[in-house]
Amino acid sequence: MATDPLIEKFRTAGQGQVFAFFDELAPDAQRRLLAEAAEIDLAEVTRLTQTLLAPGAVAGVNLGGLEPAPYEALPAKGGDAAAWAKAKAAGEIALRAGRVAAFTVAGGQGTRLGYDGPKGTFPVTPVKHKPLFQVFAEKILAAGRRFGRPLHWFIMTSHHNHAATEAFFGEHEFFGLDKARVHFFPQGRMPAVDFAGKIMLEGKGAIALSPDGHGGSLRALERSGALDLMQREHVDTLSYFQVDNPLVRCVDPAFIGWHILRGSQMSSKMVTKAYAEEKLGHFCVQGGRLVVVEYSDLPMAMQRETAADGRLRFEAGSIAIHLLDREFVRHVARGEGVALPFHRADKKIPTVDATGQPVQPAKANGVKFELFVFDALPFARNPLVIETNRKDDFSPVKNAEGVDSPQTCRDDQLRQFGRWLRASGAPLATDSSGLPVVTLEVSPLFGYDEDSFADAWKKLSPPPKVSDGLYLS
Repeated sequence: MATDPLIEKFRTAGQGQVFAFFDELAPDAQRRLLAEAAEIDLAEVTRLTQTLLAPGAVAGVNLGGLEPAPYEALPAKGGDAAAWAKAKAAGEIALRAGRVAAFTVAGGQGTRLGYDGPKGTFPVTPVKHKPLFQVFAEKILAAGRRFGRPLHWFIMTSHHNHAATEAFFGEHEFFGLDKARVHFFPQGRMPAVDFAGKIMLEGKGAIALSPDGHGGSLRALERSGALDLMQREHVDTLSYFQVDNPLVRCVDPAFIGWHILRGSQMSSKMVTKAYAEEKLGHFCVQGGRLVVVEYSDLPMAMQRETAADGRLRFEAGSIAIHLLDREFVRHVARGEGVALPFHRADKKIPTVDATGQPVQPAKANGVKFELFVFDALPFARNPLVIETNRKDDFSPVKNAEGVDSPQTCRDDQLRQFGRWLRASGAPLATDSSGLPVVTLEVSPLFGYDEDSFADAWKKLSPPPKVSDGLYLS
């Protein structure tokens, strides 16, 4: 076997099997394998093997002392209207000062939707069939215009879709954004290991690597130089959201204001769970610290517990919308007094046997390691949870059919456009769920939230007739 220093490093760490077939590979394949190996932190793999794979290692989540987390309720649900107004004003000041940037986690593919391509390129809007990326781009562009300061937008891709994502934006001329303010970087990866902690190969010349979870986004921000760029641009607040949710308010002044006024290092939005079994994480308090417990980790009996008024006791559902302080992200990424825990997931991992022949396992044969972004909450100063209306912020596209599908998201967009039109006095018939009887669409460049829509509608003289196919831009 060749004696590259990296190969020797792996052999010394007991991971020499990664290069078992190295001498059989062509030079290009050898270089690719060495590049993949260079991504791996062998000390981290050893630590995870000792902690998460060792006999007797504690599995699952500690549920001791778990209580529902407090949150700032919306004014319509008993919250302090004056405090919300103050927060909104503070957020608008921050946006005018250029303190905020947007951050989209966009490493996924459209596989579950039956779509071949990065999920962000999937078409979602009712009339123009705009892709998710265009929806976000137009919201960010519109917010920049409204507050007089164009925003930076950071987009975390995956190794699998990075080139395709960059090409997509280039083909569409960045949807009107200044391309110097749109920044792409790939998510980090972790190797899969077998149950003995040995790094697995997916082929003779390829390591079984997979994304390191949405919590890896914080490390990726640091490694990519994004945090340094934010510092140079005097941006101190990052608005985090996932690529599958076109309803999200990418830039929400009230949310930003709450975050700033409370001196929070990490803030989150919640919606009231629609029903006990809804697959959302739960905001909880444990040992005086804010945590999120995944639906798969909270026993169903606890998910179904009710309070005296009949509401779910653990009602605050996480929808993966956060605000993050720049320097807090840096501390987390560098592990400076903060160490996000890795989570173990046993998986069926295609690999090769000792002779290099492909193996398609019938049951779990290895482990993947992932980081979760919400695990940063317990380490944040003054972490905060605020309530949001589901209808204003959350309608993800996850499944080809049924719940959280393109159809349900399309309908939720139509209901939102319909609410904005009716609130502005436009005649519009809807069914009992608020779904308009006609198909229409509002471009974020016309109105990206109720306030901006109302301002734009007032300027139309005369306003257009609301009819099938109406597109406001």
